[in-house]
Amino acid sequence: MALGGGTWLTQNKTLPGYYCNFSSVARASATLSDRGYAAAPFELDWGPEGEVFAVTSGDFQKNSKKIFGYAYTDPAMLPQREIFTHATTVYCYRLGTGAVKAKCTLATAKYGGTRGNSITIVVAANVDNEDAWDVSTIVDGVSAETQTVEQAADLVSNDWVDFITTATLEATAGMPLTGGSNATTIDGEAHQAFLDKIEPYSFNALCCPASDATTVRLYQQFCSRVRDEVGSKFQLSAWQPTTADYEGIIGVWNTVTHPEIANVPSHYLVYWVAGAEAGCAVNKSLTNFKYDGELTIDTNYSQAELEAALKAGKFMFHNVNGDVRVLEDINTLLTLSDTKGEIFQSNQTIRVCDQIANDTAVLFATKYLGNVPNDASGRASLWGDITKLIQNLNDIRAVENFDPEIVTCEQGDTKKAVLCIVNGLNVVNAMAQLYMSVIIQ
Repeated sequence: MALGGGTWLTQNKTLPGYYCNFSSVARASATLSDRGYAAAPFELDWGPEGEVFAVTSGDFQKNSKKIFGYAYTDPAMLPQREIFTHATTVYCYRLGTGAVKAKCTLATAKYGGTRGNSITIVVAANVDNEDAWDVSTIVDGVSAETQTVEQAADLVSNDWVDFITTATLEATAGMPLTGGSNATTIDGEAHQAFLDKIEPYSFNALCCPASDATTVRLYQQFCSRVRDEVGSKFQLSAWQPTTADYEGIIGVWNTVTHPEIANVPSHYLVYWVAGAEAGCAVNKSLTNFKYDGELTIDTNYSQAELEAALKAGKFMFHNVNGDVRVLEDINTLLTLSDTKGEIFQSNQTIRVCDQIANDTAVLFATKYLGNVPNDASGRASLWGDITKLIQNLNDIRAVENFDPEIVTCEQGDTKKAVLCIVNGLNVVNAMAQLYMSVIIQ
């Protein structure tokens, strides 16, 4: 982000921007933004390198082959199908660089990767014009496009190939593209490149599709830094993050297989969790939510093991009468304090906090920053917009009993600073436990 953001201890910030702390009470125009945005890197055989590209769920269903190189139902699209089960938009990234483009004498694949080896160019004489040629791009034996031209110079690049316009056209039953290869190494540097590219984007959930502890820690550090220092609020879905103790990190622990696809990585469940967390409404919880992806999840845990897992901050799935469901929608926060109590272990609470933080940041940056005088009238306007945001949350039962009087906007330590305090916000969580006593006479 170009602007400042994050948490604050003293009012000593240099960059203009929005700085916000969330804490729980010590114990003895504003509109709500949409959710459903996730970010994830993928190991791909097709697609651009070194850039983030947004894909909606509709785009994926209709144009999967054009975007990722494979049809929606292809086994190679399992990670995408899992995350798009509930995400509405995913900021995608192809891990690795150096993929080689397949080619023949008439065309070069649009992107590097082994998928280009599935392309064939067929040239046939046009039946209606003896001076013209029909040049077809064939993918997996199916025609993706046909152009009728008189010479190669007239050919136009399509979704699959860039034509070599200096070539000579002649009839051929098929010229397969060959030599395409993927990036040779997917390592920590590849994941770091993704994180560097994704940092400026706004999303609700980030996916770490790795199982090695070093890469998982890289994502953990990125998440905590960006949440606390940059001010971009999202949650990370990571597999078995053993060192995590943070409300922004969700630790997935169940292993998986697939009934039809061999050798599915055991950590692939993180894709579904990232999509589900991104798509979960701010006033909802994933507790007891039914898993509706394709994977077979290992739920062979005893009651005692599940209780221990919850106490350890593990996001677990369990078997409920044959259905696989989320045990409890929690994060990895374990170390509690007077200012960060157990309510912060609930992902529903974090969704509300993140909603307020992100929406207020956008509100302040677009309407107030550099535009509105920091006088009583300006601060009153800011107060009105912030209370409207929280009132919207109250209306959808994400918070309750909201009293605008708990919000104050005052002059900060400098002429350009505003100190806003929301003292005593009551976040609602979904029902998780029922204690019932039946007295019989």
